[in-house]
Amino acid sequence: MNLNLTLIAQALAFASLIWLIASKIWPPLLKALEERQQKIAEGLAAADRSQKDLAQAQDKVNELLKEARAKANEIIDQAHARANQIVDAAREEAVAEAGRQKASALAEIDVSANRAREELRRQVSALAVSGAEKLLHREIDAGTHKSLLDELAAQL
Repeated sequence: MNLNLTLIAQALAFASLIWLIASKIWPPLLKALEERQQKIAEGLAAADRSQKDLAQAQDKVNELLKEARAKANEIIDQAHARANQIVDAAREEAVAEAGRQKASALAEIDVSANRAREELRRQVSALAVSGAEKLLHREIDAGTHKSLLDELAAQL
């Protein structure tokens, strides 16, 4: 065998193999690689968008938490104000009730004092009549001298 013929045959076989690879195998392989690169790029872009969306969602959550805290503080302040109003109203009502009870007690004391005065006047007039009877040694008729006794009681 001739070395040149073998070399030419090998070169032709190699060239046909290159042509076969370049025309039949290489385009689908490149297409698969490009699709893979595109999918990876889309995945990376989606990951970036997801991170941005996550950051926006986190910001929104923080904002909502601030609003919720502010509203909770406002509600707490309103509750404290309402509690103070209730306490003040109860205090005012207690003061008013104490005033009413004091006025009632003073009125009752006045009535009792007037009763006691009247009773004391009756007793004094009875004592005066009794003393006068003893002094005069005779009986004084309380019915006939009632106006005199009333006048005496009023002076006492």
